[in-house]
Amino acid sequence: MTLDTQRLQSFVDTLWQESITPTLTDYIRIPNVSVDFDAHWQQHGHMEQARVLALDWLSAHALPGWKIHQETLPGLTPMILIEIPGASERTILMYGHLDKQPEMHGWWPGFGPWQPVLQEDKLYGRGGADDGYALFASVAALHALRDQNIPHARVVILCEFSEESGSPHLPAYLEKYREIIGTPELVVTLDSGTGDYQRLWSTTSLRGMLSCVCKVEVLAESTHSGIASGIIPSSMRIMRLLLDRLEDAASGEIRLRELYGEIPPERRRQAQATAQLLGTRIFTDFNHVPGLLPVSDDPTQQLLNNTWLPTLSVTGQDGMPPLAAAGNVLRAHTSFKLSFRLPPNVACAHARHAIEQALTDNPPNNARITVQFDQGGTGWDAPPLSAWLEQATAEASQAFYNAAPAYFGLGASIPFMYMLGQQYPEAQFLITGVLGPKSNAHGPNEFLHLPYVGKLTACVAYIIARHHTRQVTRG
Repeated sequence: MTLDTQRLQSFVDTLWQESITPTLTDYIRIPNVSVDFDAHWQQHGHMEQARVLALDWLSAHALPGWKIHQETLPGLTPMILIEIPGASERTILMYGHLDKQPEMHGWWPGFGPWQPVLQEDKLYGRGGADDGYALFASVAALHALRDQNIPHARVVILCEFSEESGSPHLPAYLEKYREIIGTPELVVTLDSGTGDYQRLWSTTSLRGMLSCVCKVEVLAESTHSGIASGIIPSSMRIMRLLLDRLEDAASGEIRLRELYGEIPPERRRQAQATAQLLGTRIFTDFNHVPGLLPVSDDPTQQLLNNTWLPTLSVTGQDGMPPLAAAGNVLRAHTSFKLSFRLPPNVACAHARHAIEQALTDNPPNNARITVQFDQGGTGWDAPPLSAWLEQATAEASQAFYNAAPAYFGLGASIPFMYMLGQQYPEAQFLITGVLGPKSNAHGPNEFLHLPYVGKLTACVAYIIARHHTRQVTRG
């Protein structure tokens, strides 16, 4: 049977409008921040609330033969696994998550992280785009194929609840459900980004991530600055010296050579093609202050900086009072949370050793330096794209966006991808998503672009159908 793309898009749009968008609106209201940001997540019950919301929707939309696994392992966040039979036993694995980043300050008046707002075809609120929509879009894609009796392979949909903390609880579930998941031929992950909202974007690489808290201590208790300064070294000055060991403050270039990897020629070519497509929008699509200059004037270099070079961001601090309470005191300690983005081909453990050594060797003024790392995660570089998937991606983007697709690396991290890349080295990967310009995942005013996600859902359905056609062709 021939796939009717207009009927497919119409079916998807109706399902989004009548069922998925209202459910996501309810989901945004749930403050189910990830485990790294809520030590008492079990007592608060927000994860359970999100789990029940998803299960209630799934129960209403499950088709005959679907099997929903919902067992939660002791002490771990939940996971939902859905087995969907197909016309063949070859397997497609689809992925999403339902935990969220914390609130963040700076939401516009009338907007908020747990306050859904639908405005100009955008659904605002924490978690709608990152990544609450993925489970619902995956189910919608399969429903759209069922509407036209289009066959597809066996599908397993996996939805976890610890991704925003680096997926620490996922390996236990992957082991528990190893036989059910099987060996996927195609992995579809709806947790990535876009360069614009005019085409299907496919992610070719993801950076690794490693963060730590570096603490500099100089006193047992804070002391009058007029009495202590000039005798006791400032913990902030020592912190600045440590940061200078890691990063060139003028250029932002990381000084630790251990944090660099070789950039493959194909990834350079893709960065050049994407830079030609987007041009200055790579920078201007951010909500930057007037007059701000980018790190580099070259769009290709901007992309490579963001996807294949290491960077450092200071994401938090402790030991400093707010301005209104800042007295004339030489503070006892300064703590910074340091977030490193690592090239896709640099092992997290290798980077950790280099960072720890740089921070703790020969401490300035013999101050007490302690470094506490989180779990972190190694990045991922996609395997070579098969001809069938490249063609299906092109056809889908043309059919639903009326534009050719684009390929690019993403500066963010999805630890799950490294896990699956190691476990299923022969699989093909469609890594895509809705996090486009100004969608601001992790920050204030996050939004889901509803027209784009409807077309993306249709593209995913099309590619799943083409996967089966390829199977039949190969026999």
